[in-house]
Order: sequence, then C-alpha cells, then structure tokens
Amino acid sequence: MPETLRIALAQQNHLVGDVAGNAERIERAVGRAKEADADLLVCSELALLGYPPRDLVERESVLDAQYEALDRLASLTDDEFGLLVGFAERNPAETGRPLYNAAAFCHEGEVAGTTRKRLLPTYDVFEEDRYFERSDRTLVHDFRGTSLGVHVCEDAWNEPDVWERPRYDADPVEDLADAGADLLVNLSASPFYAGKGDERTDLMASHATDHGLPLVFANQVGANDEIVFDGRSFVVGPDGREVCRLAEFEADFAVCELRVGEATEPQSLAPVAPDRTEQLRRAIRLGLRDYVRKTGFEGVVLGLSGGVDSSVAAALAAEALGPENVLGVSMATRYTSDASESDAAELADALGIEFAEFPIEETSSAFLDQLDGVLGDRPPSVTEENLQARIRGTTLMALSNELGGLVLATGNKSELATGYCTLYGDMCGAIAPLADCPKGDVYDLARRVNDDWDSPPIPRRVLERPPSAELAPDQTDQDTLPPYDVLDDVLRRYVGEGATPEEIVAAGHDPEVVREILAMLHGSEYKRWQAAPVLKLTRKAFGVGWRYPLAASYAAVTSRVPR
Repeated sequence: MPETLRIALAQQNHLVGDVAGNAERIERAVGRAKEADADLLVCSELALLGYPPRDLVERESVLDAQYEALDRLASLTDDEFGLLVGFAERNPAETGRPLYNAAAFCHEGEVAGTTRKRLLPTYDVFEEDRYFERSDRTLVHDFRGTSLGVHVCEDAWNEPDVWERPRYDADPVEDLADAGADLLVNLSASPFYAGKGDERTDLMASHATDHGLPLVFANQVGANDEIVFDGRSFVVGPDGREVCRLAEFEADFAVCELRVGEATEPQSLAPVAPDRTEQLRRAIRLGLRDYVRKTGFEGVVLGLSGGVDSSVAAALAAEALGPENVLGVSMATRYTSDASESDAAELADALGIEFAEFPIEETSSAFLDQLDGVLGDRPPSVTEENLQARIRGTTLMALSNELGGLVLATGNKSELATGYCTLYGDMCGAIAPLADCPKGDVYDLARRVNDDWDSPPIPRRVLERPPSAELAPDQTDQDTLPPYDVLDDVLRRYVGEGATPEEIVAAGHDPEVVREILAMLHGSEYKRWQAAPVLKLTRKAFGVGWRYPLAASYAAVTSRVPR
C-alpha cells in the first residue's frame, strides 16, 4: 500500500536578519504541525535568514546565530516527525563561494542531510552568484520509506516544456526523479509580479505530470525592501491538479495528506485575487505595510495634490496601515485649482486620515526673490516648476522628521520612466508604492477602491479631469507627454517585454513618438538612480532589477527606430 504522508506547509513572513524571530516563528509552526499529526513540515527558502539577506551573509555572527537556531529546530524532530527548512550552509571547500543556499532535512533530532541549490539566478532582482556556490550534486532524502526529492526555488525554473530558451544546462527536478524520488519538494522565496502565481502553478504542474510525482511548493510571504512575496504555496498531485493552496499575500498554514504514488483529490484551495488590478492592490498594501513596519515605523506622510496618484496612494496606505497612521498634506500655490484643493480635502475626510494644509506660495515667492539676480527677466521655465516641487518635498520631510512617519513618493511608472518628475521634489520619499504602476493601472486601482468602499472616497472629478502637475498656468501632463495609453503601451513592450524599437513600430506606433519616448526613458536614468525604492509589481520594475548605466550613449537604441 502506498505510504500516506501528512505534509504541513508553513507560509511565513520572515524579517531579514532576525534569526531569533524567524526561528521562533518556525518553532511555533513545528508545534502546530505536530498538533495536526503532520509527518513533515516544509518551510521556505533561507527561512532562518529571510530572503534576500544580501550582504548580511558576510557577517559570521549572523551565520553563527543561524546554526545555533537550526540545531534547536532539529532537536524538535524525532523518528516520526521531520522538518525541511532553508538556511545558508557554510562551504567546507577551500575554493568557491563561502556559502551554499541550502535546505536542511531535520529528522531524528538532528540535521540528517542537506540539499544545496544547483541553479543560482543572476537576472532581474537576483544576485545569488555573488554569495553562493553552485552545487553539482543530486541526492534524495529517505524519510520513513519515502524518497524526498528536495530542491530550492530556481532549481525548478528550467523546465524545457515551459521555456523557449532554457537558462541553464541542468534540470535538477528531472535528476531527482531519475534518482528515485517519490515526492518532489521545492523550498522557495519566489517574488511576486502580476500573473506570477498562475505561472508558478503551471510550471510545477508540468514537473509533476512529466515525472508522475506529487510536488510540494512552499513559498515565503511578505515584503522585504522593494520585493513582494505573495506566498500562494501549494501542492499538486502527479496529474498536475492543485490539491492544496495557501492564501495569497498573507501568512498561512495548511496540512495536506498525500498517498505517494496515487492521485489525490483536492483538499483545501484558498481563493486567489480575481484579476490583475486586485493582485496589484493586495501586493501594494502588503509591500507598503511591511516596508513601514519592518523599518521600525508605524505611519506615513504624503502630499495630497487632488490628483489620481496621490489619491490612490493615500487610499491604499489607509487600507494597509489604518487611516489613523496616514497624514495627507495639501501644499497649494497660485497654480493649484480650487477643484484640486477641495478634492484633496474631500478624499482625506472620506478616508478618515489626518489632513493638514501648508500653502507654499509665500515660500515659493521668497525663493524666486532670492534668485532674482540669476533668473532676471528670463521667461518662466522648468526652474520655477521644480522649485515648487522641491519646497513640497522639503515640507514633507520636515513633517516626517517631527512626527515620525515615512514619506511616500506617489509618482507612477509612466512618470518615472520619462523623467516627468522632480528630483528632491515629488520623487522625495522612503518608498514609492505606485512607481511600478503605469498610469492606466493607477486609474484601474482608483476605480477598484471606489467600488469596494461603502462610500467611494476618491472624488469622481479626480477620475474625469485631465491629469496635471499644476506647476504652471493651465498645465496638463499631455503638454509634455504622449497620451498615456500610447506611452504605457510603448513602455510595456520595451521595458516589460524587451521588444525592439522596430517591433514596437510594427505594432502600430508612430516612429517619432517611439523615438521620443525612448529618448526620455534613457535620458532619465540619472533620476531613477536617486529615486525612492520601488515596489516591484511587474516583470521589470525600475529599481534593483533595472541596471542601465548613467554615463552612456543610447544612440544605438534610438537610431533603430524606423524613419
């Protein structure tokens, strides 16, 4: 008769570097698994350190604490109960990187074996080859007569049926199946982007059906710096069907019973976000909440202009942190319309957040008077516009210093891409929650917020009038930028999908507009190097995963736009 295993999955929100706290969370999960009569508890990749630990792994004291914690956790296992947990393993060899990204198999009161990660990602936000040595060994762990084919995150991301061009010359999952694995187990810290959850499920289901084996996928949840982890751990049967799924964007725990070698009926499937807009909304709330709380703060400060970006940022901050922890600030000048001022106040009242007004007209005039010797009789220019934005940034930072809330930079991806933003002005902030959302997504989020609140907090006028920075008379965004639907589609193709300029033009875009957008994009690298951290929500976000040079020529790019 096939062996029956009760597999517990611990989907936990770990704090990077908090070895004691992370170990305590895992220990509580061990207790919960034992109470549920589980046989094996599976935790996520580098769970003891939190992912990504970055240069913290270079500190021996951190590694020492991790090994001590691992020994304590291993002591909680016995003949009947096992634990799989991710950790950074010291490399005993005299050459190579000093560490392995590993999974410890704990059984019978000790670390009975380890699995070392074989495929080390070095693309987008990943830089594992900086710290870890690549393993070349394949082994399975015997657990009560069942062979566990344990692998770590990227080891499963080289499925030939999924990738047109495989990234690696090895397929660790196939090697584990060939080595006699009865059950595949993947410990992951797999970051979120919109649509990633379905891609993961399809990928793991492909492995399961290829080899006729059930597969357990345990993922980290929570946000660390700009990277959001959505959780959504699951188990698929040998037929590729999901039989267990944990929640999205929140810590969760589940036990799934498997009869190794037999198909399994679905047991518990947590619901998932119904569409892209809701995925983005939940990811932003989680990313914002974790960034604020994990850096030791409780609240945020943001400028309320009466526009759609700041309105959405304020609404999501109120949902994430509670309205009592959000301060919205109006900073009007002569160019601020009455509609913008009243919409900002109406929004704050509807959200229940604190609201303050600090008009900056006098401050702006004082600066202009001081600069009169330089500006003289020159016609008004971007200098005066940027001055207003920077006074607003200074005002928000002063409030942050005094009141303790982190400043939110409320700009969107379309603006950050084209440089339609001001250094040390509206770019000022500790985190940029919407900076991976094109303008169209921001409007979708605004409508979703209004649909889900009993009384729509974002005034209808905010969604209907043309967007404007209101830094000059009768100004609109389209005075400077192409229409947002055009801009966003070009950016999606070029930034998100890696399309060539020729391909973008062939898709129907005007060559001159494409050339203009690409020139603005690459001409604004210097701004993005100084931008606030950007919550990653798409395949390619500005920030740590976007690594274009500052001192460079982009003529070879723009010259390829057909004329």
